[in-house]
Amino acid sequence: MKLLFYTAASNGAAWVDALSRAMPETSIGTWPDDTTTAADYALVWKPPPGLFAKLDSVKAIFNLGAGVDGLESMPRSLENVPLIRLVDAGMAEQMVEYVAYAVLRRYREFDVYAQSQREGAWQPRRRLDKSGFRVGILGIGSLGVVVAAALAAFGFPVDGWSRSRKQIPDVRSFAGTAELKEFLGRCHVLVCMLPLTAETRGILNRATLSQLSKGAYVVNVSRGALLVDEDLLALIDSGALSGATLDVFQEEPLPPSHAFWHHPCITVTPHVSAVTRIEESVAQIAAKIRRLEAGLPVSGVVDRARSY
Repeated sequence: MKLLFYTAASNGAAWVDALSRAMPETSIGTWPDDTTTAADYALVWKPPPGLFAKLDSVKAIFNLGAGVDGLESMPRSLENVPLIRLVDAGMAEQMVEYVAYAVLRRYREFDVYAQSQREGAWQPRRRLDKSGFRVGILGIGSLGVVVAAALAAFGFPVDGWSRSRKQIPDVRSFAGTAELKEFLGRCHVLVCMLPLTAETRGILNRATLSQLSKGAYVVNVSRGALLVDEDLLALIDSGALSGATLDVFQEEPLPPSHAFWHHPCITVTPHVSAVTRIEESVAQIAAKIRRLEAGLPVSGVVDRARSY
């Protein structure tokens, strides 16, 4: 069996080493160094368009991450080839940690106390009413479900929005465009976990963000292209929103001149909310390839029409 591997990241050698140990029976070629033999499976992260020309006989394409927006250049000639994304592979636990911290930091007003410390002021604040501190998860996919459940366990009232209705204990489900406005209007913290698609690009704009409750806080751990930067800044500066924690950006690394870096109400992290863990991911990919070779179904197959 032949695998063709490519990643735009700098950790390619670690991936190949892990794949070699997990699948010693396979031959692993790296693009563009080794394209002499037709590949049975391709394992890629943000591949260049030229790579796809070498996949005429590929049985499936594995995306080395949960989001498949880096495969927008895939040609129509491969539309019937299964595209398979990672499912969790250690990301859910990390995402829960990140989002829970962002929500708790906002709820317990640690930014306010940090400012009091800088001013040398001993100023206890009255605790916020948790029953009225509603958290909304915009995008209840495989990661969003886990995050919603974790926040509900803290005692926060949690709402979730997705294209279709979901049944999640202790989480109120909103679905479809018709219920988006009501969902947004209830949020004191909005956590964006939507995939990046043609429909969701720029969805966090002035019109939608203005529908959040007064002084709401925004957390984006999905993709930077979902957010219109200028609209968020304008709403924070006007007082309509209280601030944001942002882990993803339109351009990464975030340019040194970007206003997000130095805004007092915005926390910036360098796309670390849930990093791909190589060993867990390779174990998942190896198991799925063996199932495919046995003619068995696998999870994580992407619906090309929805891009997730």
